[in-house]
Amino acid sequence: MNPKKRREIFSLLKQSNPDAKTELLYNSPFQLLIAVILSAQATDISVNKATRKLFSVASSAKKLSKLSIKTIETYINTIGLYKTKAKNIQLTSKYIEDHYNGAIPHDRYILESLPGVGRKTANVILNTIFGDPVIAVDTHIFRLANRINLAGGSSPLEVEKRLTKLTPKEYLIDAHHLLILHGRYVCKAKNPACSNCIIYDLCEFNKKTKKVFPS
Repeated sequence: MNPKKRREIFSLLKQSNPDAKTELLYNSPFQLLIAVILSAQATDISVNKATRKLFSVASSAKKLSKLSIKTIETYINTIGLYKTKAKNIQLTSKYIEDHYNGAIPHDRYILESLPGVGRKTANVILNTIFGDPVIAVDTHIFRLANRINLAGGSSPLEVEKRLTKLTPKEYLIDAHHLLILHGRYVCKAKNPACSNCIIYDLCEFNKKTKKVFPS
């Protein structure tokens, strides 16, 4: 895909969704971190339902770190891998409270060292909270980048590196949310809504499938 087409794609995505942002509900950087940890292999809807209850009793690192793992499990047991996640968010909360007085550090190395936090989660925090021009590649973005030939790669890290290099600089900060929402609601894994896609004429997937829709 040439640079001109790539810029046009991001321009259209931005026009169609100028205020693209995470659909996870949170009232502080700490709450977003916990929500993103919980979102692994879970939908944002299910996470929001769980955190609405959890944050009503433990809205800060200090409060959450004082809950027992068993208690945390009762609030998040509707989410996949909830036992492991309960342990991780308690440990992460305690570390953040003990070392950073409840604040989220603006440091990739520290973030990735926290229990339950990997590169994708760290990128979400760095981008959403601190405005860093990084792209968190989840299943939606990985699929979309490969499907339409935006920035192909065999692993999330490879796609992330190519997207970061190839995305026009003026769209880098918004790229994560623009792509994830398009992948979630339009360029879906099964039955992508090509007929309702704003970037259909620029997409290289429709050339391979030879799909034709009325203008």
